[in-house]
Amino acid sequence: MNFKKKIFSIRSNNEFKNLTLDIFHYQVINNQIYRNYLQLLKIDPTKIKDITEIPYLPISFFKTHRILSNRNKIIPNIIFTSSGTTGIKSKHYISDLSIYNESIINGFEFFYGSIKKFKFIGLFPYDRKDSSLIYMIKYLIHKTVQNGSRFLSSHCKEKNIIFPDKKNILLFGLSSCLLDFIEKMEEKNEYKKNVIIMETGGMKGVKKEIIREELHDILKKSFIVNEIHSEYGMTELLSQAYSKKDGIFRCPPWMKIYIRDTKDPFIHIDNNKIGGIDIINLSNYLSCPFIATEDLGKKINDKEFEVLGRMDFSDIRGCNVMTIM
Repeated sequence: MNFKKKIFSIRSNNEFKNLTLDIFHYQVINNQIYRNYLQLLKIDPTKIKDITEIPYLPISFFKTHRILSNRNKIIPNIIFTSSGTTGIKSKHYISDLSIYNESIINGFEFFYGSIKKFKFIGLFPYDRKDSSLIYMIKYLIHKTVQNGSRFLSSHCKEKNIIFPDKKNILLFGLSSCLLDFIEKMEEKNEYKKNVIIMETGGMKGVKKEIIREELHDILKKSFIVNEIHSEYGMTELLSQAYSKKDGIFRCPPWMKIYIRDTKDPFIHIDNNKIGGIDIINLSNYLSCPFIATEDLGKKINDKEFEVLGRMDFSDIRGCNVMTIM
């Protein structure tokens, strides 16, 4: 079955539900780790008839197991590795990199329109080859290099580097790098409407942690823009959710968020209640698309959600840190 074509053609909830069940059964057959996990839970996969009944694999398994949905021995195209701040790092074995490539483009264009309209600027301290985030931004830059897209050092003092021209400017930046950049700005200029500032994560040990609202307030005042955009992704996911303002995220059509009870991880709770974030991400069908993350969040409605922090027992995720450990 050509899952890839169907995933990026989803246009309705019914299409999502039907394909999710097909991919669940594919996982049961092809993903030994996930199959063993269901057996430990004493769950009969043949009895699962609705996507709300599907169990989620704890994200920590990516630290301790080789998660692949293929019964044949394969050599991964690439292995994405979390930078982490402590402990064992997560590894995501990618057996078909073209799926991530399509997810990057289709996901971005679902929210922002054609990448051809953009000049992408990446603001990060290091170019790590095993970072899924850096790969994503590098891919967007590669596809639009004719527009002047490129990486930029946070120490750069070019005054007009993100001034708008004929293309929309989108500045991706690690939060600590954006703060470094504005500290070195020689003057503050009001940017036009076709400039987007997008932060991709917290300080991750580089600077003192501050809440998202405080960070966005600093960035809005410094860049003189009305809104700060955000990206929500991680090493273990081949898709991103995006926020255009106020830290309110939306998913592409092949990705869905649920919130689980912090006391009973097998129960999903109602909107506007805080719990652990569970993710269905169908572009992960060759690893595992059903992931119980260690992030806390809440759903606002069926399409919007917030990310509120990390669960107490978790390491701070460092997937966005580009420093080499």
